[in-house]
Order: sequence, then structure tokens, then C-alpha cells
Amino acid sequence: MYGAFTGDIAGSRFEFHNRRSKEFTIFHKNCYFTDDSVMTIAVGKALSESRKNGYKDLDAQLDKWMHEIGKKYPHCGYGGRFYSWILEDEHEPYNSFGNGAGMRTSACGEIAASLEEALFLAEKCAAITHNHPEGIKGAQALTACIYLAREGKTKKEIRQYVEEHFYKLDFTLDEIRPFYRFNETCQNSCPQAIEAFLESTDFEDAIRNAVSIGGDSDTIAAMTGSIAEAYYSMPEEDIAKARSYFDGYLLDILDSIDLR
Repeated sequence: MYGAFTGDIAGSRFEFHNRRSKEFTIFHKNCYFTDDSVMTIAVGKALSESRKNGYKDLDAQLDKWMHEIGKKYPHCGYGGRFYSWILEDEHEPYNSFGNGAGMRTSACGEIAASLEEALFLAEKCAAITHNHPEGIKGAQALTACIYLAREGKTKKEIRQYVEEHFYKLDFTLDEIRPFYRFNETCQNSCPQAIEAFLESTDFEDAIRNAVSIGGDSDTIAAMTGSIAEAYYSMPEEDIAKARSYFDGYLLDILDSIDLR
């Protein structure tokens, strides 16, 4: 999950002031965590708890932890409909295909015992709110990449799987960087996040790629970072830096999560 946190934090200050360059400080004093990190932790906690009974109560655990943790951070950047779902204590999905479905799936790819289970968990973790087919598709595409990277698949194999099952990655970052604009849908940000990973040379380069195309910078970088962590692993010093942005409450929840 720390890859997602790092991407979220690095991209936070560029979400509405895009940086179309790979030259920037990743852990800057003006950075902060957003809803991407908060919901990644909530989903991770729900999965950790629900695995104890074979995910039989996963829907209930997701509902519990997303509301419980989410309400503590009402101003962390939720989209309008999700804000209502969290703070007005709603419990029904609302047919969204926003990229919130993809940004919170890190733990699905990390905890899964098989690709089939990874896809199942991604669907469940998306559909609690984002039950539109494109929302589920985005979550599954990201989770599949994370799982395949974790299993040691090559970038060529990961690209092939994505293109066969989810999205055509028929562009390069250099081609889209001049004109890519803010877009919160899965179908117009998940492919870009995956491509940012596929064109990277190491973990840090993946984060820089994601931020450099502009758009919804924190969320795209969170999604890219989650794959990059699984593929490259992360330096311990970066994990420590990411943790330094969280308060005691989030760190306590984070340290209680077991995805092994």
C-alpha cells in the first residue's frame, strides 16, 4: 500500500496545478495525504479483518471501515457523491465509474492468493460504491497489474494481460502529456496510470511518470505507485517518509493491517 501512499502524497500538490515535467520533489513540505490514502487504508483494514472468515463478511467490513475511517477526514478530497455516501451514512452503491474505484485497490492485489481471487476482491471493493461496469473494470485492471507484478511477471506479460482483458494501451506518455487533462473516470485515468508504470525504470521513475502527464495527479500516481511497489519494491526510507505524513490514528490502523 505504501506505493499508493507515495503516489498520492507526491501528486497531492499538483492535482489542480499540474506539473508536466518529471522534475519535482516527491516528498515536499507542501504535500499531504488525500482521500486516496484514507480509502486505501480503509479497504486494507476491511480485507485484513474479513480474510479471517474467508471474506464472508467483506461487504460489511468494507462498509464499516470506509465509513468509520472516512468520517474522520471529511475534507481530504472526496468526490461529491462519495462525500455524501461517507458523511451522510449511506450504504447503497451509486453506479459510479469514478477512479476512486481504482485508487483504493492496493491491498486486493497484495493479499490475494490467486489472480482469480484478486479479481474477485477488486470487484467487491469497488462495488460497495462504484458498481458501474467501468468502475469494476478499473479496479480489476489495477489489481490484476499489482498481483501479476507481485508474482514476478514481466512488463510485457502485464501489458499483454491488460490489453487482452481490460484496456488498449495504444499511446505513450510523451504522446498524451501535452494535452491530457483532468479526468476522474476509470476509463480515462486507469489506462494512463498503468502506462506510467509500464514505461518506468524504477519505483521513483514510475511516480514521476504518473505526475508528469497532469490530470488527476494524486490519484493517477497512487494507482501507478501501487503497481510499481509490487514490481520494484520500495526503499525503506521512502516508506518512512510516506508514514511521516500520517497522524497517529491512521498509523495505528495501518499497523494493524496484515496482508501477508
